[in-house]
Amino acid sequence: MSLIDALNWRYAVKKMNGQPVEQEKVDKIIAAAHLAPTSSGLQPFKVIVVTNQELKEKIAPIAFNQSQVIDSSHLLIFAANENYTEEGIDAVFNRMNSERGLPLDTTDAYKAQLKGMILSRTAEENFNHAARQAYIGFGIAIAEAALLKVDATPMEGFNGPALDELLGLDKKGLKSVTLLPLGNRDEAGDWLVNLKKVRAPKEEFVIEFK
Repeated sequence: MSLIDALNWRYAVKKMNGQPVEQEKVDKIIAAAHLAPTSSGLQPFKVIVVTNQELKEKIAPIAFNQSQVIDSSHLLIFAANENYTEEGIDAVFNRMNSERGLPLDTTDAYKAQLKGMILSRTAEENFNHAARQAYIGFGIAIAEAALLKVDATPMEGFNGPALDELLGLDKKGLKSVTLLPLGNRDEAGDWLVNLKKVRAPKEEFVIEFK
């Protein structure tokens, strides 16, 4: 199945049936997010995987009782770094150079330039930047799920601070950005399953300069 075919197949599932998704498929979806491009390769976000049913039931009211949270097989939470730090940037480039067999000072000039730009911004600006990087991984995870025919429901409708407190993300320097329940659609109970996918006409969506 091509990516276009997969994206036509997928939709934001409104009702899941509680059946498990094969772990191999979940691992591939997480791997896709892990391989997502990020600015300067900084990867300023984490993917949290929740399968514990009691914990999903605690998260549900934080997510306005959307049933997919409870009925999902795996609940993925994309959480971005609250801020960038000098130590964190150093760690990324040290790992990069080490794994490529290069001297650690290979990227010093670029790293200094990057630090000058990033560390001069406010924490809010840096969190917003990190959140945008998380969204890249989020989108690629959704696409991989579609290719694997795993149903997923992208969610922004939740109380981020409450979720961060429940999971202790604030103590890890993280803030939740999006949720992605993975599961299997309940075709009998989902009002959206048979409705046509509708998007803006291409001529309205695409702006060309020739």
